[in-house]
Amino acid sequence: MAVQASISGISGPADLQNALQDAQYLADDGLATAAYLALALGKPLLLEGAPGVGKTEAAKAIGAVFSRQVSRLQCFEGIDAAAAIYEWNYPRQMLAIRQAGEEFVNIYGDEFLLERPLLRALRTPSDTLLLIDEIDRSDHEFEAFLLEFLSDFTISIPETGTVRASQHPIVVLTSNRTRDLHEALRRRCVYHWINYPDPALEAQIVMARASTVAQTTADAVVSAVNRLRQEPLAKPPGVAETVEWAEAATLLNTQGNPWPDAFLRSIGVALKDHDDLTYMQPNLGSVIPGMAV
Repeated sequence: MAVQASISGISGPADLQNALQDAQYLADDGLATAAYLALALGKPLLLEGAPGVGKTEAAKAIGAVFSRQVSRLQCFEGIDAAAAIYEWNYPRQMLAIRQAGEEFVNIYGDEFLLERPLLRALRTPSDTLLLIDEIDRSDHEFEAFLLEFLSDFTISIPETGTVRASQHPIVVLTSNRTRDLHEALRRRCVYHWINYPDPALEAQIVMARASTVAQTTADAVVSAVNRLRQEPLAKPPGVAETVEWAEAATLLNTQGNPWPDAFLRSIGVALKDHDDLTYMQPNLGSVIPGMAV
């Protein structure tokens, strides 16, 4: 296995952590170390955690640091190779045949190929970060196929031949852990579990991403969100909802809605499930400081 001490000027976890911060992603030391080791060892990075902790955003930020275009494969139940690799554009092929008449036309040229994320990553590995998002939503058969793909980064297209990556693309997999992944896939990756950020870090994230929000508002929203996450909610607010709630409440406040009413009126930005809203309505006074319900 080839080990690189430096990757595009990144000589260690601290360098990568600083570069991610420049890309507006505040990573803790654990994530920066796991990502650096995955890059240095040439292995996929597997990020697990609850929905909304920033797994996909981490992948996008890594892509930004290394000037890689993110080729995102969104997994779902029943996903197959055609959705992940390529498909032929049959309507365009038929049109080309009709237009050619009796002349020969190669209907298996690139102009008829619908390139999907895996094939795109093989063709442009030095310019691509392959993001395999929510791998836990796929079935075991697709996971087995993916394991084989990650072994040699090769795809066979029967009509045209084999496509092999000239180098390994950067690969990030994410999972919400709705099911256990195969042990063989885990062994192939560098693994990191992403927790919700601690309150101080989450407030920093709000301030970094929402330029109009005051520090006191960021602190109040982070405190409220952390209390919400302690409740038995179907869809607890993620980091993105924290940022959006701070922005929404600030906007309403600038339009004349006093605190804490601005927090209350914008609660739909943080809680996006009817049952959660119904459950929390009588208890918002304990979540939003100073509000009488």
